[in-house]
Amino acid sequence: MTTDRRTTTKSPVQKAAMAVGAVFLLVGVLGFIPGITSDYDTMKFAEHHSEAKLLGVFQVSILHNIVHLLFGVAGIAMARAASTARTYLLAGGAVYLLLWLYGLFIDHDSAANFVPFNTADNWLHFFLGIGMIALGALLTRTRTHTAR
Repeated sequence: MTTDRRTTTKSPVQKAAMAVGAVFLLVGVLGFIPGITSDYDTMKFAEHHSEAKLLGVFQVSILHNIVHLLFGVAGIAMARAASTARTYLLAGGAVYLLLWLYGLFIDHDSAANFVPFNTADNWLHFFLGIGMIALGALLTRTRTHTAR
């Protein structure tokens, strides 16, 4: 009896989307673990009064953690094909750059900071946005060879 063993090789952009999605899932789960998230007892659903901080640095709330979980699931699901993996990285990177801008311009003590964000979150969002866009663009660019 022989079995048909097909090896499916993932493209670099699919591997990157899978890795980014897995990290978001991990971060979403860690945000719900007391000890890894300091001041866990102050965590709110969605408001700036949530003083819970992932790794003692990044302000989180229940909504913030749920967004990380959903973003992680999306990354893993979209990693199934190179085209959707690229879309995940490019569009997700754009979303994170918009979140960075939002975090820069809102008053962190106002009701507009409902996710919530702090300065560490803002700069993490900037680097995530740039990194995801770079992965999506660089891992799918085509090389052209010209004859001389």
